[in-house]
Amino acid sequence: MKNTLIVMPGPTGVGKTSVTVGLAEHFGCEIVSCDSRQFYREMVIGTAAPDQQQLERVKHHFVRFLSVTDYYSASLYERDVLALLPSLFEKNPVAIMTGGSMLYMDAVCSGIDDIPDTDSAVRMKYVEKYATEGVEGLRLALKLLDPVHYAKVDLRNPRRLMRALEITESTGKPYSSFLTSPKRNREFRIIKAGLSRDRDVLYSRINARVESMIESGLEEEARSLLKYRELNALNTVGYREMFDFFDGLVSLEQAVGLIKRNTRRYAAKQIKWWSKDTEIKWFDAGQPDRLGKWLDEKLNEAR
Repeated sequence: MKNTLIVMPGPTGVGKTSVTVGLAEHFGCEIVSCDSRQFYREMVIGTAAPDQQQLERVKHHFVRFLSVTDYYSASLYERDVLALLPSLFEKNPVAIMTGGSMLYMDAVCSGIDDIPDTDSAVRMKYVEKYATEGVEGLRLALKLLDPVHYAKVDLRNPRRLMRALEITESTGKPYSSFLTSPKRNREFRIIKAGLSRDRDVLYSRINARVESMIESGLEEEARSLLKYRELNALNTVGYREMFDFFDGLVSLEQAVGLIKRNTRRYAAKQIKWWSKDTEIKWFDAGQPDRLGKWLDEKLNEAR
């Protein structure tokens, strides 16, 4: 069989972990996690990372392997996954990559722009700028330094603004000059099978999962990370809202409601992103047997 990477995207809360663990056991293969929030060992509850039993059932890669203080990016992930896959394919011609981080998944499937590493001092400069001047300060700086990228970037996303600014200052070249959007061929076959659910069912699952996170100790986990709140890793749903609660800006009840709402919005964003990828065949996550049968057929075609 030709070496095959089964790529399984799906919105947050859809049930990717349970489905892919079952499939990995069926194929006797390992899982490559593509959830950039689950990379960090300090962020377990708020990211719904695989539990210890799931990690023992199937070997996962790229789960809890970084600290929130470590720098990581989609380009580094692409490099690391491509370096890992040959060793996985030596053991089994099939591997599964699953997660909800759209850009990271695209980097492995299609390649990503070759963007150089940056100076950590420059990075912290813009973290501090955001802390003191807010997103508007980042917008003004980017408009001055790279008006081309300013016209395209999501101006509501401080992480992307800071990334563009640190690259521009570190290299002396506009961030937009590095964005060439390459499409790279891979030495392995890629099969894309997405997981979905009825929208109302998905949103109900998200709400229930947030309640479970609170019961499992999300408040305590977020409080332990309060000193890192300005780092990119913590600029994510579940932690931002808890930080606002700690600051007295919202009540705990309001924070929980905001986490639910913002998670639902993120799920909608993920769905919209992947709707443009015509290579993905979608399956109801509540019917894994249908998905497994289809994958068996596709893999047999590669024999």
